[in-house]
Amino acid sequence: MLSKNDPSEKGQAQKTLDFYCAAGMKLPAVAVVKDYENEFGVKINIIYGGSGTLLNNLAVAQKGDLYLAADYSYITLAREKGLLAEAIPVNQLRAGLAVAKGNPHSIQSLQDLLDKKDLKIGLANPDAASVGKFTKKVLSQHKYWGAIEERVKNDGVFTGTVNELTNNLKLNSIDVGIVWDAVAAQYPELDFVALSEFDSQPKNTTIGILKSSENPSQALHFARYLTARDKGLKHFEAMGFKIVEGDKWVNKPEINFFGGGMLRPAVEESISEFEKREGVVVKTTFNGCGILVSQMEAGAQPDAYFACDRKFMEQVQDRFGKSTDVTSNDIVIAVAKGNPKAIRSLDDLLKADVKVGLGHPDKSALGYLTMEMLKAVNLYDKIKKNVAVDSPTGDFLINQISIHSVDAVIIYKSNFMASPSAVRECEMIEIPLEEAKAVQPYAISKNNDHKELLKRLMIQLTSHQNRFTDIGFHWQGAVNE
Repeated sequence: MLSKNDPSEKGQAQKTLDFYCAAGMKLPAVAVVKDYENEFGVKINIIYGGSGTLLNNLAVAQKGDLYLAADYSYITLAREKGLLAEAIPVNQLRAGLAVAKGNPHSIQSLQDLLDKKDLKIGLANPDAASVGKFTKKVLSQHKYWGAIEERVKNDGVFTGTVNELTNNLKLNSIDVGIVWDAVAAQYPELDFVALSEFDSQPKNTTIGILKSSENPSQALHFARYLTARDKGLKHFEAMGFKIVEGDKWVNKPEINFFGGGMLRPAVEESISEFEKREGVVVKTTFNGCGILVSQMEAGAQPDAYFACDRKFMEQVQDRFGKSTDVTSNDIVIAVAKGNPKAIRSLDDLLKADVKVGLGHPDKSALGYLTMEMLKAVNLYDKIKKNVAVDSPTGDFLINQISIHSVDAVIIYKSNFMASPSAVRECEMIEIPLEEAKAVQPYAISKNNDHKELLKRLMIQLTSHQNRFTDIGFHWQGAVNE
């Protein structure tokens, strides 16, 4: 029988993770790791250092599971170096001056660092620590870097980490240093002096899952724990960090995904991969978007919605955050191989001996857009007499061609290209109209507890463009994390 805290019972294997952690995050990170180890029985090895030093070590070693950087620019660099798979925000940091309690030298500005000649100044090394890199950037922007760097070289100290810098202040080895606000707050012997030059540029602390991880699901499990508002982030907040909203902690989250039926062949494999890597369950509902909207209006609450067209997102947009257009899809005519009824255009669908299949205008985006397109060229009322089948999905319409129930159908290009039997047994005819196009937006529910998880799902879906373009979708643009 499994014990209460046996990690196997919680779906976690007993494994060890290597966690590269920016030195300024040491105290809250230790508290989070202790909680996690106690709760799941997984050993976390923490390697501390400056964000830049850690990144250089990772680039050389090409091993490790997690990287917590104090400045998002290092996350960007890690991506550029091909080291990072996912990233989750943790908190915000602001740089400023740290001085002895009571500020005995009355230091209030960057200019004071030059005007007060007796000051011993300390800075973090720009090549090793995130606060050092940021300090150099801001001081250079305001024309202070050269003069202050010279003061430090002559009668001050450069340190490899922000913790070393604050310890120098604590021991009175220096009079002032530039550090992160949350790090200074961990030292009762110090005061923090905010400066407008730094306040205007807060930095984002982020944890990344490394591509070198041999246990990515375990690493993501810990990263979700550290960034959960009711788990790891509580420690960061208690120690003076300005935390992000964070997801609610659930050991194995279940999220509800609504998707237009035409998107199913493009996203199913990506969703399956996401479930396995993240250790989560994605409950999918694919159908005509008219039906999906009706389900939402009746009380269904999907966490994410990938719609067949903007019009069917607009109807429920108040339930979701800002939507992002991901792809577009052409509307086409499909006929049997050899085109026995000689159908070349929409006008040919009016022939007396042609049986037509259309999408249902109330149950599907395909049907609605088809109706609008036909109305735009004054054909809708004329074609209705030839309609033998209507359906909420294009897949069903394609099948009607195969079984000879109809002679022609109006469908999405992806319905045709994603169906081996359609490619084998049917022909596709383009419709040269501006209206013959649908645009597919993705949005995340406003009221859910897993917004960061859902953002990563969106990134997963959109990182495999070929799964869309190979079946006829057009790419609308990249999705940024």
